[in-house]
Amino acid sequence: MLITMLTASAAAIALQASQSEQDWEFPEDIPSPAPASVGLAGAEPPNVVRFFKVTGASGGTISPDGETVLFTSSITGEPQVFAVPDEGGQPKQLTFGTGVSGFGFAPDGRIRIAADTDGNERVGYTLLTVDGHHEERLLDASEAFNSFGDFDDDGDRFVFATTRRNGTDFDIYLSDDDGVREVYEGRFGFFPQAWRPGTDEVIVTETRGEDGNVLHLLDVSTGELTTLLNPEDISNYQSFVFKPDGSGFWMATNHGREFQALAFFDLEAFEETGDANAALSFLHEHDDRDIEDVELAGGRYLVWTENEDGYSGIGAFDVTRNNRRVFLPELPRGIYSLDGAKDAAKLAVTLRGPTTPGTVGLLDLTKRRPRFDILAEPQDGGLDLASFQAPKPVRFEARDGVELQGLLYRPDTEGNAPVVIMVHGGPTAQARPTFEPLAQYLTTRGIAVLDLNFRGSTGFGKSFARMDNGRNRTKAVDDVADAVAWLKQADGLDGERVAIMGGSYGGYLTNAAVGAYPDLFKAGVSLVGVSDWVRALEEASPYLKASDVIEYGDITDPEERAFFASISPINNVDRIKAAMLFSHGANDPRDPVSESDRMVKALRERGVEVKYLRWPDEGHSVRKLNNRVHLYQEITKFLEDHLGTD
Repeated sequence: MLITMLTASAAAIALQASQSEQDWEFPEDIPSPAPASVGLAGAEPPNVVRFFKVTGASGGTISPDGETVLFTSSITGEPQVFAVPDEGGQPKQLTFGTGVSGFGFAPDGRIRIAADTDGNERVGYTLLTVDGHHEERLLDASEAFNSFGDFDDDGDRFVFATTRRNGTDFDIYLSDDDGVREVYEGRFGFFPQAWRPGTDEVIVTETRGEDGNVLHLLDVSTGELTTLLNPEDISNYQSFVFKPDGSGFWMATNHGREFQALAFFDLEAFEETGDANAALSFLHEHDDRDIEDVELAGGRYLVWTENEDGYSGIGAFDVTRNNRRVFLPELPRGIYSLDGAKDAAKLAVTLRGPTTPGTVGLLDLTKRRPRFDILAEPQDGGLDLASFQAPKPVRFEARDGVELQGLLYRPDTEGNAPVVIMVHGGPTAQARPTFEPLAQYLTTRGIAVLDLNFRGSTGFGKSFARMDNGRNRTKAVDDVADAVAWLKQADGLDGERVAIMGGSYGGYLTNAAVGAYPDLFKAGVSLVGVSDWVRALEEASPYLKASDVIEYGDITDPEERAFFASISPINNVDRIKAAMLFSHGANDPRDPVSESDRMVKALRERGVEVKYLRWPDEGHSVRKLNNRVHLYQEITKFLEDHLGTD
């Protein structure tokens, strides 16, 4: 997540985006993607279009009975939901509309579909039968932002968070036979997570900064909210899984520690004693990596993933046998996400890695020897994905001695290669060895890529993730400059021919770095990036508002306002020398398109070379396949022109 809205309503944001699109006076900046030639299969180097025609499966989700696995794919041109039997077979397309952005199973086996309009993130929900033949409206889309929580055991009730009351704060609503009604009025971000079996109680998280929250239990029948965990040292609680009897739940948390651990919270003990710390126990942890996904399969097998220098590890306990460790088959190396079946010892596993844009498989623990079978493989676009290279983790010191990490994609060429520094969004995210088609293509053209984990990134401990908070915001910009200094000393890399590229918060870093260090970069690629922190913090999506007071500061404070004005890239445009490419969706609810508009205008007035792609039918990301292909064609041509190729 990037930034938050403190004052503007959802309707005002929608109107602003609409007016901004109508008022833009440069029609040549509105892309008109046309079918692109993919060139000949096997050509060297491959045509760039092929890299972005590669499509993968994502979001693997398993039915309660373990017999059906869902996933999304953009093979049709934009994300759609597909179903495949657990024993394998031809996937069946279930959705055919636009804006599909989420899905999950209801307790009765029907599928909950979330969809928005052209990336505006204002989703509505429907329920679809697993054969795809009957769909009914669950919750209409509106000007409000909605965040689905969970169904009760029978699927007769569900909870969700919504901004429908005032457009800014998330309240918690209940839907049952009596209709839809508010059960808790929130302030900033309150989000229902998991329904306690056999009760009227729901786990609720309250956002505290980009990487923390407070843990509550809400009784939806009375509206009473009980705080479970709210330590002074802000902590994160995620991936909640209830015991079938509702006596407690497992989760991943960094409560009282640097890295996230596998923990259990005993609700019965808490209800008896009122002592939250005594109710919390830790079952598995490391001092150098996070526990991430936690899932329960068939009420018996507790399975989790671990972040091992960006790659995923996986482990399991048999909770019916005193947490005895369970043998698991070896999975292909990559990054995993899990979803466990309620009534069967099976899990859907989504795998992403340097050689796969998305593979969905079934981890079956019902066998004497558990097995992993692939159910949905990626479409390779006519490329040999196995030939793609895995990036090498590199580490170096920033100017103040803080250790930074990055993933280096190095071309197989002689001489010193020019470099693109990629900076991720968030800032609480992590550059991981996932599928990076742009990085893979650039290496075929003799250009190296450094995917940088600057301070503020996750995966390196709680302290590192908070090193850029508040007045330390500019230190992440300095980290980018220190990465260039390291490139100048590294073998085989040309630290004099460097570009920077990032999206969302990475777009801000791009805008800021080319202004703060104008002599270090030949080019910059800014995707949905911030240019004016004051306006951005006031006008962005309410999804992000709760995190910003801690992550950034209170923009209503005059001193804080002055500080963020001083570090806003728009105030440093006079220093920018690098050629720039900007991309932004006109429907972006997180970072209004006006953020890029004003940078483009200011730089063009000063004679700086600017390419602008202003998408009328996209939001905070470019989802549609033809649009994505066109975007990355333009990016690769821009980078090759300004860095040269070997």
